[in-house]
Amino acid sequence: MLSFAPSRVACRSALGGALLLCMAAACAGDRPSSQRADSAGADQGNVMTSTRVDITGAGATFPYPLYARWFNEYAKTSNTRINYQSIGSGAGIRQVVARTVDFGATDVPMTDTELAAAKMRILHIPTVVGAVAITYNLPELTRPLNLSADVIADIFLGKLTKWNDARLAALNPKVALPATDILVVHRADGSGTSYIFSDYLTTVSPPWAAGPGRGKEVPWPAGIGGKGNEGVAGQVKQMPGAIGYLEVVYARQNRLPVAHIRNQAGRFVSPMPFEIATAATSVLDRLASERTSATDLRMSLVDAPGAQSYPIASFTWMLIAPDAIGPVKSQQLASFLRWALLENGDLASTLGYVPLPSDAATRVVDQVEELLSPSVTRP
Repeated sequence: MLSFAPSRVACRSALGGALLLCMAAACAGDRPSSQRADSAGADQGNVMTSTRVDITGAGATFPYPLYARWFNEYAKTSNTRINYQSIGSGAGIRQVVARTVDFGATDVPMTDTELAAAKMRILHIPTVVGAVAITYNLPELTRPLNLSADVIADIFLGKLTKWNDARLAALNPKVALPATDILVVHRADGSGTSYIFSDYLTTVSPPWAAGPGRGKEVPWPAGIGGKGNEGVAGQVKQMPGAIGYLEVVYARQNRLPVAHIRNQAGRFVSPMPFEIATAATSVLDRLASERTSATDLRMSLVDAPGAQSYPIASFTWMLIAPDAIGPVKSQQLASFLRWALLENGDLASTLGYVPLPSDAATRVVDQVEELLSPSVTRP
């Protein structure tokens, strides 16, 4: 079993390369996996039903386009209708805890304190890999801007204020950077995007870790705020010399320039699907090599090892409290996750998202089915 804290690569291990999923209080069932799905409906303990099941969810905005597509397509082939409201990670967590929805979605893992306060098992199930891109307004540039971790941190700390600073020039030797002010743009609202970005800054920069730190809402020491990805992008577009951060899918869809970030291996990499997926794979491979015990998958992918890894990546999670929603809906969600993660990951790719690496997706689904099986011992 695995253990991950909600900050940094808060994971401690994976078994034999496995990505095992269970929460702190969960116990594995002893029924063979081949029987869990196929025997559903055979008796009272197996609760799959031909009756239509309506499921409600709410939470993160980042996966909303993908979830909407998945849920719509799944409704065509199943008796399950899933309605999802895109209201933000924090609100999604609150609604799961309040039991007003059947599942939540978040880009920000719940803390140990939040899980304890919920007084019920809440599973964190990674569904797709995302990333944060850094965009900028430098019309003079004819090639992508190169940035390093220390330079990014000092820009957002307000310590590095000119585009022609010697440190930036050294990272971009073939580019004539303007002698203008750097104008920082950050999120004005709390968001999973800010959490991922601040998680990265906290991981790579001791001054940032000692100062603003990580969170959905950050006490930004410099710059102006924009609401949502649209607000950040709008501010950056309006102001030559501006720099900001946003979800990579939004950046791609709007054809915004994005910086290449120097990773742990010293290579400048762009936030493209292969590089984002490589970050997830490298973290999981490292967990497999550690082989220590664990209990959940609230893991961070920022500053991942590997020559091709993009360093500002993250999972987004579906939150399920099986004891709160009961076995019928739990098993329906398990069936949906198998359909989505193993059979329809290509839908994620067509929308600009990065599917889970295939081995990780298989192990996640196997563990989800085990944990949501009616035969699992309840605490």
